[in-house]
Amino acid sequence: MLKFVKINQENPSKISAKKRVKSFDEIYARYAAQKAEEQASRCSQCGVPFCQVHCPLHNNIPDWLKLTAEDRMHEAFEISSSTNNMPEICGRICPQDRLCEGNCVIEQSGHGTVTIGSIEKYITDKAWDEGWVKKIIPLKEKKESIGVIGSGPAGLAAAEELRKKGFQITIYDRYDRPGGLLIYGIPNFKLEKEIVLRRTDRLKESGIKFELNCNIGKDITFDEIKNKHDAILIATGVYKSRDINLNTSNFKNVVPALDFLIASNKTGLKDKVEDFTNGRLNANGKNVIVIGGGDTAMDCVRTAVRQGAKLIKCLYRRDKNNMPGSQREVQNAIEEGVDFQWLTLPIQYVGNGFLKKVRTVQMQLGEPDESGRRRPEPKEGTEKDLDADLVIEALGFEPENLPKLFNNEELTVTRWGTLRINYQNMMTSIDGVFAAGDIVRGASLVVWGIKDGRDAAKNIEEYIEFKQLLANRDNKKVANA
Repeated sequence: MLKFVKINQENPSKISAKKRVKSFDEIYARYAAQKAEEQASRCSQCGVPFCQVHCPLHNNIPDWLKLTAEDRMHEAFEISSSTNNMPEICGRICPQDRLCEGNCVIEQSGHGTVTIGSIEKYITDKAWDEGWVKKIIPLKEKKESIGVIGSGPAGLAAAEELRKKGFQITIYDRYDRPGGLLIYGIPNFKLEKEIVLRRTDRLKESGIKFELNCNIGKDITFDEIKNKHDAILIATGVYKSRDINLNTSNFKNVVPALDFLIASNKTGLKDKVEDFTNGRLNANGKNVIVIGGGDTAMDCVRTAVRQGAKLIKCLYRRDKNNMPGSQREVQNAIEEGVDFQWLTLPIQYVGNGFLKKVRTVQMQLGEPDESGRRRPEPKEGTEKDLDADLVIEALGFEPENLPKLFNNEELTVTRWGTLRINYQNMMTSIDGVFAAGDIVRGASLVVWGIKDGRDAAKNIEEYIEFKQLLANRDNKKVANA
């Protein structure tokens, strides 16, 4: 270990931009075993590992880096997967530059961060290749059942943890495949769908049931689900797109980011998508404008590149340094030919039945706002029009109205529309109904969803054990009466 002075940082090789824009394949190669061991050996084995502190899951990063450097790969896999239900997924899509790698001590000392994400991905990919990832076989089966609404990261993580304890699990999801945004929201060039499918297939093999194409409130009532199970976890995520309120003419060529990404991912999975076929959700040959600066916006611009867009502009009202998304993803998009229009705010959609132009104004950064970031302010006399055949709004996501959707007014929400929970046990306003993930915290990272799902599983287990304790006590009272 501690070889960072002698060995330079080296990331896995990246396919050239010219070649990678022609397909949706992942853009990073895998480490060779020797390279993975070499890069892992750069870890300084800090007394206080800030990489671990700044990981939402508090993964034992220095431990599995040391084991990798020593070629003890099976042990590295065991340690890595003990705190994370999807390490190979996090290794691909986590913004490591803002989390573990961004807080690496040797990065702060100028030697270049340990390539934590790539090594994490390597460890679990090897585990799949070697057959180390086994289906779950609980030590003891329990009769109690838990219903999980939503099969995104939080729901899948909770279901896996509860199944390990022997509970009977049923996952309900509105889509025809499990995985949530992992399967339909994240493009293949960041996360190939086979990676997600093998995870959900493992859960099926482990005895977890999936009820797909199931809309709560339409196909089955929330009360029916509640009556079937001993506890419920709501992990629906947030799918309602936030818009900029400029499309007052209802131009059909102004579309939400998620609609665009779902259409692309479904097409990649060989599904027929009418709005992709007819061109509405297809960027091929078009002048495309994407509005937003987060990771979803980067997914959209890079997807549009691969669909064959003629020209792609990304509008963001602040500068590059203030973009909320991963700087690595921004750099990938720049390499692939995306034209970033920093400090640019759209103020009007112009057209006649069909949007033709986006009117914008230049911005300047003023005094910091309540978030600490400098507030963007318009500069007078800087309006200009940009040609557009397709506008994709990637401005974030908001929660749907779950009390209305589930036809259950007992569910209470915050002023932001997220589910209100007791943070000590993650229970909603309804006894035995818990909530986790984005539907509680708002749109966030996959790694936070996994963390919330794992925490919810612990709370659900404690809740059921407490109910059993009360039931046993009452039975003893009756027997002794």
